[in-house]
Amino acid sequence: MELSVLNIKGQETGKKVVLNDAVFGIEPNDHAIYLDVKQYLADQRQGTAKSKERSEMSGSTRKLGRQKGGGGARRGDINSPVLVGGARVFGPKPRDYSFKLNKKVKALARRSALTYKVNEGALVVVEDFELETPRTKSFKEILAALKLEGKKVLMVTPGANKNIYLSARNLPEAKVSAACNVNTYSVLNAGVVVMTESALQNIETVLTK
Repeated sequence: MELSVLNIKGQETGKKVVLNDAVFGIEPNDHAIYLDVKQYLADQRQGTAKSKERSEMSGSTRKLGRQKGGGGARRGDINSPVLVGGARVFGPKPRDYSFKLNKKVKALARRSALTYKVNEGALVVVEDFELETPRTKSFKEILAALKLEGKKVLMVTPGANKNIYLSARNLPEAKVSAACNVNTYSVLNAGVVVMTESALQNIETVLTK
């Protein structure tokens, strides 16, 4: 499949790029996408939730009532889980939510996500560009020229680009990522994926290994 290369003014440059079918034209694997997104979201969890158990409560350990004849449950001390303000049974404990996922599955998920974007017509290729200084207004002008205002945009650069990253940081609908850091979640979460020519080459190189 061929795509026209645009410049940052939204004009066609006359160049075209041929997308690698091994990356952008596969049969999408939804289960691989599910696993990769699940792992990504699991990695974002802090896992610091904690509730106090009975032995960790600071209340008195005196038995509140006699064992039999009270007409109710044998509640024990004031830290009993059946009382308001008491401990919690089987409450959350600090834990690590991350899990291992094979590299081949992750690569398949990324190729599947990119294929979906191509099929939806939500992939835009622009020629390589630089911003002399970090400026949000400049980045917004680029989005406007590409007719992407108001859309969730993922801008993919060939490597870490500080000026472009800082220019987009204050825009909630725009994200910037280096090609090596593109993940399934960020691709699917974006309405449109914008790649520079060099970033496209980098992604194809990484995902066809």
